[in-house]
Amino acid sequence: MSIPVLAQTTKPEIIPRRTATFHPSIWGDRFLNHDSQDNMRNDRTKQQVEELKEVVSREVFRAAHDSSKKLQLIDAIQRLCLSYHFEREIDEALQQIYDTYQHHVHDGNLYNVALCFRLLRQHGYNVSSDLFEKFKDESGKFKESLIGDISGMLAFYEASHLRLHGEDTLEEALVFTTTHLMSVASEKTDRLSEQIRHALNRPLRKSLERLQARLYLSIYQDDASHNKALLELAKLDFNILQSLHKEELAEILRWWKELDFYNKLPYIRDRIVELYVWILGVYFEPQYSLGRKILTKVIAMTSVIDDTYDSYGTFEELQLFTEAIERWDINFKEQLPEYMQLIYQTLLNVYQEIEEDMEEEEKYRVHYAKEAIKSVVRAYFEEARWLEQGHTPSLEEYLKVALVSTGYFTLSTTSFVGIMEDNIITKDVFEWVFSHPKIVKASEFICRFMDDIVSHKFEQEREHVASSVECYTKQYGVSEQEAYGELNKKVVDAWKDINEELLINPTAMPRPVLIRVLNLSRVIDLLYKDGDGYTHVGKVTRDSIATLLIDSVPV
Repeated sequence: MSIPVLAQTTKPEIIPRRTATFHPSIWGDRFLNHDSQDNMRNDRTKQQVEELKEVVSREVFRAAHDSSKKLQLIDAIQRLCLSYHFEREIDEALQQIYDTYQHHVHDGNLYNVALCFRLLRQHGYNVSSDLFEKFKDESGKFKESLIGDISGMLAFYEASHLRLHGEDTLEEALVFTTTHLMSVASEKTDRLSEQIRHALNRPLRKSLERLQARLYLSIYQDDASHNKALLELAKLDFNILQSLHKEELAEILRWWKELDFYNKLPYIRDRIVELYVWILGVYFEPQYSLGRKILTKVIAMTSVIDDTYDSYGTFEELQLFTEAIERWDINFKEQLPEYMQLIYQTLLNVYQEIEEDMEEEEKYRVHYAKEAIKSVVRAYFEEARWLEQGHTPSLEEYLKVALVSTGYFTLSTTSFVGIMEDNIITKDVFEWVFSHPKIVKASEFICRFMDDIVSHKFEQEREHVASSVECYTKQYGVSEQEAYGELNKKVVDAWKDINEELLINPTAMPRPVLIRVLNLSRVIDLLYKDGDGYTHVGKVTRDSIATLLIDSVPV
């Protein structure tokens, strides 16, 4: 009797992958549903806002004949995130102040001079920092008598963050004010000291406008000289915008939930709420609603693709996916692994929907958006190639690829796609951004170095391409700490580049275009200053989201 031979069963091949472990979303379905009653309440509130805007315009702007009062008013309006309501009034007031600038140069009040300098520089006027020389003594150091003027010192500190390359006076001012303000903040626990501590951690130049507004509301309210109409307007406006933002987020979350990426692609970072807030930092005003929706979906897809290249796809799979992106043809989908088919189909759908949202004469914008996402995918693949080859590039070689892989060129380009107002966006804007101008490169430098410094150790726990920290330490034979120091210097220089590019010389592009790039850099300072607040959502990110999307302002 013969013994039957059992047919051999083939086990499915187990593909080794470099999967990272990311914590799940901390928000659950919290933002999924938007209260429709908010819209009804907002309709009533919007009428109040229009009435208050007229009061502020008539009784505050026109009544503020004294230039120092006008500067304080403009500062309050900007800090309260109300500038978009009073653009014409602010433009006219600052032009008038700039035309009589020599008068302000002779003002002996440090607060007034520093405030005037900062507001004019913020608005693009290339005023000289030499006016601060008069606050120095015979030995060339800032006068000790200034130390007791805390408001003046704080204004001078904020002004120093608008410095350009070679402005030694403002470099000295930053050190001088920081040293003495730190001393004040450590000795006292009053409201002014709290304001100082916040400014030392995140100056106005690097702050998200909406977060700054929420903080400043309580400061302005406690100021005995505050304008009641302006304060009421700020509170109502903050809540109306918060309701709009929650409505947008709920719509995006429904799209995200339907995709079910966090179950079908369990290796990705499920951070759609954080990504919406990222884009909220780029533009918060109501007229940019479409832009926010477009850019949030694009950054979400970019994050999914980044995680696929970084911590899941095999080199062969990534080769296929890169080719699929280059072809941008749905017929190529079947050649991809199943999990990549989902990503590819969704990506093409997103850009198809963007095109459908465009008027006929605006559809050309989608071509630039597609080319921008292709560029970041090429950069991801080049980094995957380095990893496959075990190659640690020089810093210069690394940056040619890694600046693009920040995604900030892609985001800058796509941020313009959904701007429909005032015919600001033309083909010239897209040709300009595709020339990789200095301001966009500067934002990429800030993103790349701040990200690498706080995240490289976590990334190196698994197989991961070398970061700028590893490239720098290998190339120059220095310690990690020394590398951090040198890379942080490059971040400081990049901020000076941004400051220069925002001055009227004239500027290369309309200010609303340049401000998008500035705001992208501000988001990086929030999320990556003290850790990777995107990958590992900690207190700073949680508190920021609560401020922007949960906690309304008591009216």
